[in-house]
Amino acid sequence: MKYQTVIGLEVHLQLNTKTKAFCGCSTDFGKAPNSNVCPVCLGFPGSLPVYNREALNSAIKLALAFGCQIQEHTKFDRKNYFYPDLPKNYQISQYDLPLSRNGYLDIHVQDQPKRIGITRVHLEEDAGKLIHEANESLVDFNRTGIPLLEIVSEPDLNSPQEAFDYLTSLKNIIGYLDVSDCDMEKGSLRCDANISLRLQGAKELGVKAELKNMNSFKGVKDALTFEVERQTQLLETGEQMVQETRLWDVEKGVTVAMRTKEGAKDYRYFPDPDLTVFIIDQSLISRIKKELPELPQEKVARFVKEYGLSEYDAKILTCTKKNAEFAEKCIQVYPGKDKKEIVNWLIGPLLSEANLRKIELYELKINIKELINLLGFVQRQEISYLSAKIVLNQLIDSQKSTHDLIREGNLQQISNTDALTQIIETVIQENAKSVSDFKAGKTNALMYLVGQVMKKSSGKANPKVVGELIKGRLS
Repeated sequence: MKYQTVIGLEVHLQLNTKTKAFCGCSTDFGKAPNSNVCPVCLGFPGSLPVYNREALNSAIKLALAFGCQIQEHTKFDRKNYFYPDLPKNYQISQYDLPLSRNGYLDIHVQDQPKRIGITRVHLEEDAGKLIHEANESLVDFNRTGIPLLEIVSEPDLNSPQEAFDYLTSLKNIIGYLDVSDCDMEKGSLRCDANISLRLQGAKELGVKAELKNMNSFKGVKDALTFEVERQTQLLETGEQMVQETRLWDVEKGVTVAMRTKEGAKDYRYFPDPDLTVFIIDQSLISRIKKELPELPQEKVARFVKEYGLSEYDAKILTCTKKNAEFAEKCIQVYPGKDKKEIVNWLIGPLLSEANLRKIELYELKINIKELINLLGFVQRQEISYLSAKIVLNQLIDSQKSTHDLIREGNLQQISNTDALTQIIETVIQENAKSVSDFKAGKTNALMYLVGQVMKKSSGKANPKVVGELIKGRLS
């Protein structure tokens, strides 16, 4: 390719504290507009902010999880700009002394590890929310002042897919730390993307565009994909590139110019005179570091080592902390050293049931003991795999035992030779072509005949026994 894509991401993460960053107002989502407000978060004259200690602890925890260096001295600054959802006409943020610097996040590109640098994780407060209606715009200040972290990556991402993978990994780690619900629909996690193109081998960055209004990881990927095409066309035709902010139009699938991009000097940063410089004690950092949970990559490595899982299976089971906890309980209870059977069911039928119900794996209301019993019936060939999936569905929706559900559904597998012979004779008579194909050496014909027997037996025939009987009969 002629051009190299260069992408940096700015993730804004709302912390799940009970109160706001600088006042005691509630952070509950969905309350009546402008009900969770006070003189501090509305910026009334004479009101003074005091920073939320729990938010600081959560911020340090997240920064440490990404390998960032926590600054001994950090301060808050005023980022000045004028917008209807910003009641103070400035945002309390951090500029030259952020909470942390120099972290990283590892992703995989074509099965090879790639380290994405994290420039900084810093503290700030959120703005309000504008609601645009037909003839008017309304503002809800409930979100104003909610503690926010900005996670700024280095421009180390080189494709929309890498950006998608970075965000997915980032969200997984945040979920393990339990510092945010990461709900993009509620605005708890938002992402802006900076993208530019440059000639392959060039060192200087090209003119960038900042993309906003992307409310899903897929939206980020789609917006970046469009922007690569747009900027490539501009460079090829020799048109002038302008550093600007662009909005992603989901319905039309295009980015639209919003305004020229501001620089740091446009915000006129200066230290907030109402907030003192923080000195973060090393003992606090050490304590929080000890409290860090086992993170996704560490858990994947342990699942591979302790339970003999493939890395692929381990990654599926550990995509969220609660899914991993549920999966590990199942694996630990499952008898024997070989855990492949239970893992296949977890990432197969169980995950399929969860997806159909639009819930997470751990939210399936299934008794783990009964799940293990079900797999025992399958291994002993007392019921078929197909029948077991029917029982699994019923186990989730009822409180009955596996044994009772099998008995009530008359799902016992037919392995009796006499009972199967009659069905097999009927199938052979009805499928003369497949019989000829099998005798001609076409092995797929046998699978077809077995399938027809399974169909006539309502899925209760033992397919292994059926296959052997058909081969014996036709040879």
